[in-house]
Amino acid sequence: AGMNGTAIENFVCVIFDVSFMNCTWHVGRTATEDTQYFLYWRPSMKEDITECQNYIKDNCGRHTGCRFQNVTIENKNAYFLVNGSRSGQNIQSYEEKILLISDYIIVEKLTPPLNVTVNCAGASHRCRIWWQQPRTSHVKKSSCFKYEIVIENK
Repeated sequence: AGMNGTAIENFVCVIFDVSFMNCTWHVGRTATEDTQYFLYWRPSMKEDITECQNYIKDNCGRHTGCRFQNVTIENKNAYFLVNGSRSGQNIQSYEEKILLISDYIIVEKLTPPLNVTVNCAGASHRCRIWWQQPRTSHVKKSSCFKYEIVIENK
C-alpha cells in the first residue's frame, strides 16, 4: 500500500563504540518535502517493537536516520520497519528482518586495539609490540582480526 516511489531507499546501520548504532536511509524517489518517515525496530523476538527516539533529519526536517544507544548485538534477528505519510496519505513501507551479526545492512566500525605496548632492546634495534584486540559488539575470536603495523623512523 502507499504511493509508488515513496518508500525509503539504501537503508544501512553502522555500529560504533560497541553499543551505539546509527541507521540511515535516503528518502523515496517520489517523496515530497512534506513526507515524513518513522522507524520502528525490534532488536530480538523477545523484545517489543519500539519507535526511534533520536531521529537524524535532513534540511526539510524529514527523518533520514536514527541514533540508538546501548545496543546489544548477539546472534539474533532484528526487525526494522520504516513507514510514514505525506499530506495525510500513507507512503510505501520498508521492512527488513536481518541477522545482526552477518547481514550486509549492519556494519561495525571497530575501536583501535587496546593497551598497545612497545618494548625496544637498545643496541639490537629490535622492538617487541603487543596489544589487546579492539572491543567489538559481537566478535570474540582473536583469529578474526588482522593487523597492520606502520613503523616510522623519526
